[in-house]
Amino acid sequence: MASKDTATSQLSGLAKRLVSDAILQEHQALEAYQYAKKNKIPFVTHLVQNGMANSRAIATVASDEFGTPLLDLSVFDTQLLPKDLVDARLIRNLHALPLFKRGNRLNVAVSDPTNLQALDEFKFNTGITTEAILVEEAKLASAIEKFLDEAEDTLGDLDDADLENLDIADDTENKGDDDDASGADEAPIVRFVNKILLDAIKTGASDIHFEPYEKRYRIRCRTDGVLHEVANPPSNLAPRLAARLKVMSRMDISERRVPQDGRIKMKLSRQRAIDFRVNTLPTLWGEKVVLRILDPSSAKMGIEALGYEADQQEMYLKALAQPQGMILVTGPTGSGKTVSLYTGLNILNTAERNISTAEDPVEINLEGINQVHVNHKVGLGFAEALRSFLRQDPDVVMVGEIRDLETAEIAIKAAQTGHLVLSTLHTNSAPETLTRLRNMGVPAFNIATSVSMIIAQRLARRLCEHCKKPAEIPHDTLLAEGFTDDMLNGAEIFTHGDGCSQCFNGYKGRVGVYEVVTVTPEIQRIIMEEGNSLEIAKKAKEEGFRNLRVSGLMKAAQGITSLEEVNRVTKD
Repeated sequence: MASKDTATSQLSGLAKRLVSDAILQEHQALEAYQYAKKNKIPFVTHLVQNGMANSRAIATVASDEFGTPLLDLSVFDTQLLPKDLVDARLIRNLHALPLFKRGNRLNVAVSDPTNLQALDEFKFNTGITTEAILVEEAKLASAIEKFLDEAEDTLGDLDDADLENLDIADDTENKGDDDDASGADEAPIVRFVNKILLDAIKTGASDIHFEPYEKRYRIRCRTDGVLHEVANPPSNLAPRLAARLKVMSRMDISERRVPQDGRIKMKLSRQRAIDFRVNTLPTLWGEKVVLRILDPSSAKMGIEALGYEADQQEMYLKALAQPQGMILVTGPTGSGKTVSLYTGLNILNTAERNISTAEDPVEINLEGINQVHVNHKVGLGFAEALRSFLRQDPDVVMVGEIRDLETAEIAIKAAQTGHLVLSTLHTNSAPETLTRLRNMGVPAFNIATSVSMIIAQRLARRLCEHCKKPAEIPHDTLLAEGFTDDMLNGAEIFTHGDGCSQCFNGYKGRVGVYEVVTVTPEIQRIIMEEGNSLEIAKKAKEEGFRNLRVSGLMKAAQGITSLEEVNRVTKD
């Protein structure tokens, strides 16, 4: 009997509870526990894989035993998973799945709350504090399998044959026919161009520049908003490289005197394809070709991944839920305005709504939304498209950019007549947006009654979690930069490291920095009185809306970005 008691004492709290709740017999629990321990697999995984207990019953008991909330993993959007944070092999070996990162805490899905090894390993590999979230074993196994399938079904290591035979949309429809065409079809050129495109995708670049000069040829990629050189092929290859890119994007390869526009669609796997928007420009030493990488997955990131603070996110969602009004997103080119708008459209994209967009050009295809490519050559501008939208029973309208008074007036009319309008303007801050509309000629009354929210934004580079290091900055200097004691309370300011295998120059990825301003009655009053942007900014600050600078400093205080980055992308 003593031997039996000794054996039973080897059981964990969960195993004992499963026995006491009659889900397992005592000898079953002991054998399963010992087998799992010997083979270094989670106890719960072994039970479910061998049909010894129901996945839902185990999760319910575990939740009650350890006081841990139970998450239904089937309703979690797998697109939100932090795919680049943890190696896929670690996820497979530990049988746990990182779900999302909030602040400096990584939430990890586990089916066995006693699987502390997984939490420790993730913490060691990411440098982030981990917290367990309990899920059902069957759903966890399914989610991990799907995650690993997607991870393995992407780029991988491609050999020369793969590079030569990448699945690219039919390129036989090129219009020209000259000596360069045959050169462009040579296998070495094909492999080289494909490798440049694939490497750019792997490193998360947003643009690729092919640039000819008198004695050299330069290829640069814009990664995390900064250009860097990636290759220097011989300058005599310039015509053949340009011809190959023009063939791929269905341009006229015989025309070198005028700029051209085209697109490339590259299929990377069964589930993922990347579009490139291509533009050529005749320069002194040949054609410069720039490719903008359009990844459809960026439009489905989910609002949680964009970097809004909790109160800013709540304000944006509240504005999107309104049946009418105008939401304006502002910032320079490359500040992430399109992703913010597409994220909002994805939230609104339901079977009950009719959504139409006018874009120049349409960058990413969104299923369920009527997207119009503006074509000024045939007289289809933003104003003409918007005017047509209003005759097609719209609920939500998105205008790529308000550039003139005519477009502004139609958009405002739509916002005042029961439609939700989303658009962009090129201004530096939210208050300046309101005065810009007035300078266009829009009456102050129409601005005050139609514009419901302005979002000004920038993109700052994220610090690499693997090599970032504490910044030794005196407290007084931090206060002079704009930090407050509340921000610095318990916070540690970091700077970028020297770079590692996980990042580029100490940074990896980007995060949005936002100024979200709701047009309140007090701000409406200032607009009606034709107050300037300084008066609007002062009132917005009094009402608790943070400007770009303060939002950026908050990101630095959270350890997400560095003070250098905040200084680079924001100004007082």
